[in-house]
Amino acid sequence: MNTNGDEKSKIVPSDEVIFNLSELFKVFGDPTRLKIMKVLEQKPCYVGELSEKLKMSLSAISHQLRILRNAKLVKAIKKGKEVLYMLDDDHVTQIVNIGLTHITE
Repeated sequence: MNTNGDEKSKIVPSDEVIFNLSELFKVFGDPTRLKIMKVLEQKPCYVGELSEKLKMSLSAISHQLRILRNAKLVKAIKKGKEVLYMLDDDHVTQIVNIGLTHITE
């Protein structure tokens, strides 16, 4: 088998891609963020709704939402004076649910 650099790059992504993937998985490593994503999987919510459902302060929820937005896992739409949060796409749901399936087998 030929193990030149070209074939290796097809098997193992670049260091930058691996680093970015590692950073993404770090975001999934927080229980509060996972709870937020599971709530948002059901329906888009405002910060106040998330705060009530998770019994956490508005500032704590806002802090976690900022991290989720920076990781492009959650997106926000301004509705008047409030901001409606939702999962960025179906991939987010798939990642969380695959993890849940894996740990519950």
